Amino acid sequence: MNAAPQVEPFDYVIFGGTGDLAMRKLLPAFYHRFLDGDVPDGCRIVGTARAQLDRAGYQARIHDALKQFVDHASYDEKRVRKFLECVFYLSLDGSRADSDWDGLSGLLEGGEDRVRVFYFATAPRLYEPACANLHEKGFVTAGSRVVLEKPIGTDLASAEEINAGVARYFDEKHIFRIDHYLGKETVQDVLALRFANPVFEAVWSGEYIQSIQITAAETVGVEARAAYYDTSGATRDMVQNHLLQVLCLCAMEAPKSLEADDVRDAKVAVLKALHPMTDESVRSDTVRAQYQKGEIAGHAVPGYLEELGHPSHTETYVALRAEVETPRWKDVSFYIRTAKRMKAKTSEIVVTFRASSSQLFPGASRPNILVIRVQPDEGLSYRLSVKDPQDDTFTLRSAEMNVGFPQQFGVRYPDSYERLLLDAVRGNPILFIRRDEVEAAWRWIGPVLDAWARDVAPMSSYVAGSWGPDEATRMLDLHGDVWHEAMDDM
Repeated sequence: MNAAPQVEPFDYVIFGGTGDLAMRKLLPAFYHRFLDGDVPDGCRIVGTARAQLDRAGYQARIHDALKQFVDHASYDEKRVRKFLECVFYLSLDGSRADSDWDGLSGLLEGGEDRVRVFYFATAPRLYEPACANLHEKGFVTAGSRVVLEKPIGTDLASAEEINAGVARYFDEKHIFRIDHYLGKETVQDVLALRFANPVFEAVWSGEYIQSIQITAAETVGVEARAAYYDTSGATRDMVQNHLLQVLCLCAMEAPKSLEADDVRDAKVAVLKALHPMTDESVRSDTVRAQYQKGEIAGHAVPGYLEELGHPSHTETYVALRAEVETPRWKDVSFYIRTAKRMKAKTSEIVVTFRASSSQLFPGASRPNILVIRVQPDEGLSYRLSVKDPQDDTFTLRSAEMNVGFPQQFGVRYPDSYERLLLDAVRGNPILFIRRDEVEAAWRWIGPVLDAWARDVAPMSSYVAGSWGPDEATRMLDLHGDVWHEAMDDM
């Protein structure tokens, strides 16, 4: 992961170019890369969708989006207008052969030797027909890549079908399955923390680590995404992709190198080493729940079923315990948790070390805890035991070492999409998901979803603005663990 090379002029076609993802994330990310000089003159960013817009109308939408989603310090009206000169629009239905493909050909004219990236910010069911049309209309060149947004399927069978469909038209080396969590700088820091610091590398195993928690909590509800979310749920939306990827980085053996396939081989090995989930383990090691009405930041909020307007068995909260069956991780619990309408917005990795066996302070020390803050306030903290300066005896107190990365380095931490968009141009797949990773993740999580569909584990509930259901607390208590927010009581 050395300094990324400057890219040559490229063409980037976004299917779903008027959608929320494009306006909230993709185009602001391109704007930031433009400010940094990483979008050379002559690049063309082409938004496509079914909406009947002209170029000026599309540029006006992007202009409004940048005002809303770009931080004030980075927004510059003159630079925005210069950036918009790179942006084009075409009303096009990628899934239909009779759509305006001639119009796309005109927009891309003269760029046959350039890198072309086709980004699918659309429903996965459109991936194969759109790829077929790109191939049959002659748009797939030697320098073409395709970027696929998650979810890749809703189960193993559908994932295999999507992967096979896209593979008919693009080689695996030209398929970039994006997981924006891997684009987060602090997630990438897990590799540096583990393998570039001997003090952590030496203790990164079950001999010294009791448990690892991976949490992605949001205060928002499903809101405008209710229709999508009710067909997905917390597990498909977050666990199968984002959080299992983080688990892999925490648990993998050192890869042979930082070449893409070496890193991805190491991650696949973790997914294959996960202890299979049976009905019995689903009962004991998983919790699913829906939020009920409550209060967040002093404001009353409705429950999930009230927002949805009809009954549902979709989980907005999931917590599960996993085991990695390798010698390194014997007797270590990995906890994964994600939810809507939680008390605070946080994404973090919490490593709890085993209590000291020193006879000098028997039973007196609290466990060391390492917290890697993915977002917000990217950084890390480490809790250790020190002598109490207010006591003449050797009484111990906890002290915290805290580092905020943006403050430490004096930089704006980039959004995760900023690097990923251009890594696809560079043809660097290290932060993208390989086909066997997707399918291995579905093989492990599929039995959990199947068991829930048969009500093997009941649906629980939690009050909006809380830290989730009591059942999740009890699940950890059975293994002598507690969630991070309760660790001050340890």
